[in-house]
Amino acid sequence: MVQIKLSKDDAEKSRFIVGPWSSDGKGFYLISDLQREYASLGFYDIDKSKLEWLSISEHDIELVDLSSDGTTLAWIENVDGYSSIFTKDLRNGKVEEITNLSLNGVIEDLKISPDGKRMGIMMTTPITPSDIYMIDIANDKDDNNNNNIQRITHSLLGNIPNDLLIKPELIRYKSFDGLEISAFLYEPKEEIVINKPQKFGAILSVHGGPTAQERPLYDYSGLYQYLANNRLAVIAPNFRGSTGYGKGFEKKIYHDWGGNELKDLEYAVKWLISQKEIDPTRIGVFGASFGGFAALSCITRLPQFNWKAAVDIVGPSNLVTFAKAVPEHWKRFMGELVGDPEKEESFLKERSPITYVDNINPTTNLLVIQGANDPRVVMNESDQIVERLRSKSVDVEYMVFEDEGHGFTKYNNLVRALKRSAEFLVKGLT
Repeated sequence: MVQIKLSKDDAEKSRFIVGPWSSDGKGFYLISDLQREYASLGFYDIDKSKLEWLSISEHDIELVDLSSDGTTLAWIENVDGYSSIFTKDLRNGKVEEITNLSLNGVIEDLKISPDGKRMGIMMTTPITPSDIYMIDIANDKDDNNNNNIQRITHSLLGNIPNDLLIKPELIRYKSFDGLEISAFLYEPKEEIVINKPQKFGAILSVHGGPTAQERPLYDYSGLYQYLANNRLAVIAPNFRGSTGYGKGFEKKIYHDWGGNELKDLEYAVKWLISQKEIDPTRIGVFGASFGGFAALSCITRLPQFNWKAAVDIVGPSNLVTFAKAVPEHWKRFMGELVGDPEKEESFLKERSPITYVDNINPTTNLLVIQGANDPRVVMNESDQIVERLRSKSVDVEYMVFEDEGHGFTKYNNLVRALKRSAEFLVKGLT
């Protein structure tokens, strides 16, 4: 067994992904954010007990592989959510980016052939589910010096024409304090009616985590594509607390749920409704897990936007009861990440959507989806907000999946939940 000796502070605050062993067995490649803002690529030499950094980037490195003959190293960098792919010839040290594949989507896995001449990857894009591609690393580059790439699988079925599918635009906006936030904008293809552009309804989509990242995937099994093709724009921001932008950015949401990240979402909507093609009277919000909490926060604490439709999937409504009911192995982190429900009850109540139910606009339509067996966000979180709203004669649709927990393990349940979410948003915003 090989042990890398770290201080207790470094060990607790660093992430390690152990990659492939060198062909001579004298060391291994790893990805870590040890003492750095971003996860970097290193090689640990066993004989010298020394870690050498090979690639230090302003982006997180996420995947690494080595050919078994030890000639070729490859890795993936997360650039604004997109994957950029690099190779290094270990015989001469030459590093190359596979430019005609980078920044197309998200690479989920990669494997180099034993001789280092080819690479297989699995990649999803905004317009395609996961597919397998084969890349010729060493030979047969075209006239523009691009690598020869062969798509092996075609997962998207149903004969959907490519011209109906939407590639998002990466936009940036300034939040209340000047912090730059990036977001993906899925905008319907504009139709001209009597030479006047029609305006679109729009949806704010909030990712979960909250320390996760909105990425250019075929997200929610194509939900964004369905919404865009029903003339609804979708903006999906990477608010403070999102991963992929450095440790400092990620930690901005620690002990601040419903704080400055809610202002980032507010400014996303302000940016959205400032666009001439967006109808400011038809705005909705969608999210799951933390995104569900954010959806509830938006309609209760930002009522000035007159939300027409909101979808909350397994989102906490009361941070006090949420923090008390999480699994035991989570409770030691609650104080740092969310708040102490015993010592900071008033603070957590002040950040909880359920505290502000009186603010909900009577024209807001709400869909709540919950798994009855959810161990992370227990069913009581959804029960509370539904009961409070119904006691005020607010119309809430409540879907409970008796055989699910936090999210969906059964495909037919996933389809039912997303289908209902899509129908609910389209009906409320078009």
